[in-house]
Amino acid sequence: MRAPFAPSFLAGEPNAVALLTDGFRRPSAWRIEAEARKDFRTAPEVLQALRAFGPEGQRNLAALAERGTVCVVTGQQAGLFLGPLYTFYKALTAIGWARAVERETGARCVPVFWLQSEDHDYKEIASCTAAPGLSLSLPLDEESCSVEHRTLPDEVSGLVARLEEALAPLPFASEIVPLVREAYVPGRSPVAAFAELLGRVFAEEGLLVFNPRCAQIARLSAPLYDVALRRCEEVEAALIRRGELLEGAGFAEQVQVRKGSPLVFFHGAAADGPRHRVRIDKRDELLEAAARDPLRLSSSALLRPIVQDSILPSVAYVGGPAELGYLAQCAELYPIFGVRPSLPVPRARFRIVDARTRAILRELGLSPAEVEAPREEILRKLGSRSANPSLQELLLGDLPRILADSAARHPSLERAARRTRASVERATAKFVSRHARLLASEDETTASRLDRVQAALYPNGTPQERVDSLPYHAARHGLSQLKRLALDRIQPGTSGTEAARSRVALVEDLHP
Repeated sequence: MRAPFAPSFLAGEPNAVALLTDGFRRPSAWRIEAEARKDFRTAPEVLQALRAFGPEGQRNLAALAERGTVCVVTGQQAGLFLGPLYTFYKALTAIGWARAVERETGARCVPVFWLQSEDHDYKEIASCTAAPGLSLSLPLDEESCSVEHRTLPDEVSGLVARLEEALAPLPFASEIVPLVREAYVPGRSPVAAFAELLGRVFAEEGLLVFNPRCAQIARLSAPLYDVALRRCEEVEAALIRRGELLEGAGFAEQVQVRKGSPLVFFHGAAADGPRHRVRIDKRDELLEAAARDPLRLSSSALLRPIVQDSILPSVAYVGGPAELGYLAQCAELYPIFGVRPSLPVPRARFRIVDARTRAILRELGLSPAEVEAPREEILRKLGSRSANPSLQELLLGDLPRILADSAARHPSLERAARRTRASVERATAKFVSRHARLLASEDETTASRLDRVQAALYPNGTPQERVDSLPYHAARHGLSQLKRLALDRIQPGTSGTEAARSRVALVEDLHP
């Protein structure tokens, strides 16, 4: 079985970095990318599609209108209540990197969050784990239009109320609950609600939020759609070659290449219609749509990075493991579209470890990383302390032999020896039984403690960052605290790979 690309890339293995540049490790590469974009002028249509929150956001938006300003981009689907924690970490990584690029290159650099509003996988964004044991979900249907063209149903008010009830006892609920309540209202697009909440969470940091699913951005993207359609065979051949290179290096393709299918989706007669893949034999119809109403088309996962880099002065793109796999696949396509790629940057990965969980980890002698292993494997590592079946033999030692020897030499002692042995065996058996019960109780306590830390850090066998949502942790530990701690730990340009590969403990005894 072929391996995923990201772990080898983050480890700096030659077979991976030969397929995708690891310039994110070298500030000299940042300077090259910033210099290459010194004459880039962000189009007015892009500026209009960006949302700024707060004074810092307004300053960043004004700066992006100036020639020579560059950006660090990240993006994600519009998950309910911001979706899993890794969305929060992506935004933080983009902010940290924008600051570092600006310090290192001297070019003004701003963070941008690209909303994946073209996507149609509603099921993937319609639920979240609002608090431990509390999963909230919007009603599902069979529609397949882009999520931008959906509206939040009346039921969202009930979900907000349940979230508020669950978070009310927590010390910092007042920091996050009003933001959720104001963003998620019936009738609003789930993308608009997500953008509102995300922008207000990061208002102090000046994160700009970009929605590509609008007519003016579709018009800017139309030339790329045209290339994807007219040169479909060339694009397909390049992807097949890249797939062979990935396979030869031992890696799996992140996205299956569909022969005869261009890298665009079609929405039918109207932009808000069902989104579906098309065959190249429909090229004439698609080319007409690209020319007359490009909002009837949208980009695939392998085309989206190229669109981003064509309309934004992006020095770097922050992605998760799957996105690094996308970038490794589409790297060979950039020359076909005449676009300069940005540097791929791995997003920061964290674990939120509260004081109680940390105390249990200390008692068990485990690190947070060791918790992400199968339960039985961890218990074996801890040493399951069930009663030793040979303990009674150890306690008796040489006594049976000594008694037998004495009886053999002095037959008159045979009965006494037999009674003595039986008495000692009963006493040791009683001790062994009590010892076994005590150790079983200790094992049960150990297992219970392990279950508690796994529920906190590795719920249902999944990393915390892929399950838990931000509002719970913000209400428990404080939004400002979480942002500060994470930004302090994000170290762009580190030559090592440990920070990129492992999840760093984020909260350390904030609240006893």
